[in-house]
Amino acid sequence: MEQTRRAFLKRTATASTAAIVAPTVISAKVFGANDRINAAVLGLNGRGKSHVKSLMAQENVQVTTLCDPDMNILQKRQKEFKETYNEDVALEQDLRRVIEDKDIDVVSIATPNHWHSLAVIWACQAGKDAYVEKPGSHNIWEGRKMVEAAHKYDRIVQHGVQLRSSPAVQEAVQLMRDGYIGRVYMARGLVFRWRGDIGNFGFSPVPDGLDYDLWTGPAPMRPFTRNLVHYNWHWNWDYGNGDVGNQGIHETDLCMWGLDVGFPTQITSMGGKFLWNDSKEVPEVLTSIYKYPDEDKIIQFEVRPWCTNEEQGATVGNIFYGEKGIIVVDGYNKYKSYLGKNREPGKSGDDGGKAASGMARGAGGTTGHFTNFIEAVRKHDKTILNGPVETAHLASGLAHLGNIAYRLERVLTFNPNSERFVNDPVADKMLTRNYRGDYVVPNKV
Repeated sequence: MEQTRRAFLKRTATASTAAIVAPTVISAKVFGANDRINAAVLGLNGRGKSHVKSLMAQENVQVTTLCDPDMNILQKRQKEFKETYNEDVALEQDLRRVIEDKDIDVVSIATPNHWHSLAVIWACQAGKDAYVEKPGSHNIWEGRKMVEAAHKYDRIVQHGVQLRSSPAVQEAVQLMRDGYIGRVYMARGLVFRWRGDIGNFGFSPVPDGLDYDLWTGPAPMRPFTRNLVHYNWHWNWDYGNGDVGNQGIHETDLCMWGLDVGFPTQITSMGGKFLWNDSKEVPEVLTSIYKYPDEDKIIQFEVRPWCTNEEQGATVGNIFYGEKGIIVVDGYNKYKSYLGKNREPGKSGDDGGKAASGMARGAGGTTGHFTNFIEAVRKHDKTILNGPVETAHLASGLAHLGNIAYRLERVLTFNPNSERFVNDPVADKMLTRNYRGDYVVPNKV
C-alpha cells in the first residue's frame, strides 16, 4: 500500500509543476517521544469540536488554545472543555495572535472555507504545522499558494480527508492498482445529502460577541445576515463552494486517488435550484463531468439535496468502473466489489462502521487521521502523511473547476501544467478572487 500511496503523490504533486516554488528548508522543532506538542484549534462551531476531541486523544498532545471570531462560541467550548478534561484552555478571537504564539506548535483549521488557505500559509510562515479541513482552498490559485508555502517553509500540512487513513479504502485502491477489476476507466462521486430550505433572514445587526470583520477575513464584506453565520455560508459563493466543495471533497479526492490522476483537461457541469426559493446561491443539484482524454479516463460527479435513490447501496461515496467489474466505496470506510456481467460479489472490506456521532470509527476516522498527522509532525516527515497538502489542492481544485463550468454554463478546457484555462480569460478570472484589507493571500509566499 505504501508504494501505491507514494506513486499517487508523486503523480499528483507533479501534475502542475510549473507553479511550484523551490523548497527553502528552515529549521524545524524536533519532538522527542516524550515531548508535548501544543495545539490550537481555529474555528469551533462545527468540525472544530471533533478536532479538539481528536487532538486530546493523542499521546503527549495538549490543546492549549481555542480560537473563533465569536466569543459566545468560545466561552461555550471553554466550559465544555473544562467539563470534559477538567483543564483550563485559553481563548483567542484573532487567529493572527494564535499564529504568532511561539508556544503553539500546530494549528488545526476548521474555519469557513474562505479562510483555509490563508490560515495554512500564515501558519507555515510562522514555522507551525497545520491540519486543515476540507476543502483545502476556496479557489485554485490560493490552493497552489498553500502548496508553495508548505514546500518553502518545510512544514507538515495534513488535509482533513479521513478516507485516506482508512485501511479498508486503502485496500480498495490497492485492488484497483493490482488490476482486480481490470483497467479502471471511470470514477463516479456521489453526494446525496439531506439539504433543506434555509430560508432568507435578511440583514440584521451584528450580534454581540462576534468580530464580523475577522469572520469575513479575505472575503468581501457583506451586511451581516444569519443566512451566512454560522453554517449557511456553505451555500454562498463568497465563502463556500456548495456541497461538491463540502462533503464532496472526500469524494473528489477519492475519485482522483482511485483513478491515479491529477487535474483534468475538459470540464462541463449542469444543475440548478429546483426545490427551494431560499437564500442559497449554489446549485442544489449539480452534475459535473471531468475528462482526461490523454489517459482515456473520466470522472462523473453528482450532488443531490433531497429525496433520492441509492446507487449500489451508497448515497455518499464512490463507484469505480473497470473492464472486469466495479468497486463501491461507501462514505463510511467500507467497500464492496462486484465482478462480471452478473455483478457477482467479490472482495470487500470494512473498518467497523459508524460511531454514534455518524462519523467513521477506527484509523479512517478523524482521530485516526490526526494520529497520522501527529506522527508526521513528531518525526518531521511529510512522506508518511496520508493526506498531504498536494492532495488538498487537487481534490479542492477539482470541485472548483466543476463550479466554474457550472457558473459559466459551458465546456471548459484546462491546462493542468499552468493551472489556467486555455485561451479563456473570463474563466481565468474565476481561478482567484479579490482579497480584502489585511487578509491577502500573497503572490509570493
